[in-house]
Amino acid sequence: MVAGNGGLSQFLRDVRSLFKGPVLVVNVLPIFTGFWLALFFNGYSFADHLDVFVLAMVGGTLLMGGALVINNWYDVDIDTIMERTKKRPTVTGHFSLKSVLITGIAMSVIGQVLLLFTTYEAAIYGFIGWFSYVVLYTMWSKRRYTLNTVIGSVSGAVSPMIGWTAIDSGFQLVPIILFLILFIWQMPHTFAIAIRKYDEYKAAGVAMLPVVYGLPATKRQIFVYILCLLPLPLYLVSLGGIFVLVAMLANLGFLAVAILGFYAKDDMKWARVLFLYSVNYITIIFLLPIAVTLPAFG
Repeated sequence: MVAGNGGLSQFLRDVRSLFKGPVLVVNVLPIFTGFWLALFFNGYSFADHLDVFVLAMVGGTLLMGGALVINNWYDVDIDTIMERTKKRPTVTGHFSLKSVLITGIAMSVIGQVLLLFTTYEAAIYGFIGWFSYVVLYTMWSKRRYTLNTVIGSVSGAVSPMIGWTAIDSGFQLVPIILFLILFIWQMPHTFAIAIRKYDEYKAAGVAMLPVVYGLPATKRQIFVYILCLLPLPLYLVSLGGIFVLVAMLANLGFLAVAILGFYAKDDMKWARVLFLYSVNYITIIFLLPIAVTLPAFG
């Protein structure tokens, strides 16, 4: 029995690693937020659109999960070198590369088809996210250009657009601002990871900004990107004063952490603080709109 439990525990750890669990969650939450806010601003009932909600959430999750699985399949060579990825099942051999590829493709296809049953626009944004992550980021730019972070950020930023456009057109201020927040946020978040794992990325030959241009240049870019986040909550005044106030304070705190980086004596410790702040920041930014609009669905 113990061996069986150990085998099951290992399998679950492998699955979580294969699907990059935390990354997937960060991408799925904005789908829900986008969907929820589209209902709110259109005055729709959640119960009346439960079928569309299930299709959007399951379809988006499968599509993004499929992209992450294909990324694991393609990056097995550099994952073997990097300490943070050596326990992935593609490296350990717990899952065969063929089965991983088939799983990634199957999930991607099923997810894309499910999104087609919502709206064509949602399916288009889903495909843009998948294509930019799998082809433009994983297969083309990740190992060649420091712009890989910008390219990869597109894939995550479309997630609120998928949720919103399952209900209404995405050519509106709220979903566009949500896209911009998520797009810009990913740069300092990813740079924080790249600083912490500098030696591993360098050994694997991945063209991350700190590896190619150094820490001072990376810190400057982190500051600039966070500065770009500052005015964005002001475009979401339709969500109410509480949201704008909390979001602005969160942005100022984010900027303060970035400024501390210029004076940090321990860059690794500072990068960890930046990473943790960024994770909590994006969670708050995408949960708060749900909280402040919840009474409307009461």
